[in-house]
Amino acid sequence: MIEFDDVALRYGDGPEILRNLSFTIAPGSFHFLTGPSGAGKTSLLKLLLLSLKPSRGHITMFGRDTGRLSQDQLLDMRRHIGIVFQEFRLLDHLTTFENVALPLRVQGQKEADYAENVAELLTWVGLGDRMHAHPPLLSGGEKQRAAIARAVIAKPDILLADEPTGNVDPDLSTRLLHLFAQLNRTGTTVIIATHERSLLEDFPTPRMVLSDGELIIE
Repeated sequence: MIEFDDVALRYGDGPEILRNLSFTIAPGSFHFLTGPSGAGKTSLLKLLLLSLKPSRGHITMFGRDTGRLSQDQLLDMRRHIGIVFQEFRLLDHLTTFENVALPLRVQGQKEADYAENVAELLTWVGLGDRMHAHPPLLSGGEKQRAAIARAVIAKPDILLADEPTGNVDPDLSTRLLHLFAQLNRTGTTVIIATHERSLLEDFPTPRMVLSDGELIIE
């Protein structure tokens, strides 16, 4: 369960860009996060990723108050969270295969145990012939698909995605959303920030709507 209790966020001495956030997200649920540009969607995802601390209020994840955890404990908790960033954040010195496999390597798994699964996932997202290419040789859409594959390969407890279909065509967008839905059916909590109305209409899941720094769950 994810629980926000009167959470607010400001950067430095600036005004609160998020405020009065009090909500609960049940384990295994699927939500879209929407709202106008500048509403704070990316900042909320960073709070959920535990890469930002709230200016006030409490965030509880996996039954623990994150404000009481040490940095090492926070890093350990973040290993249970998959994230798809808008800017991809692939490592240029690693191949596509190695980038996607990175969460499994961090867990201590051996390549012989995960190679088949990584190759199968890359083929599913249309990168079967690009798995040995390095990120500088990939198009924007290919980098996006690699980033998504990396986020889901370890079957995280929570998956966060910031505009994950922004660089792919509509057919692949729908296919990737089905991948997220499939992961959700295995028990992963999924939260996807998106502006795409077609996705919101095709996948009738609860919406978290940010407006003027406050959140409503529809």
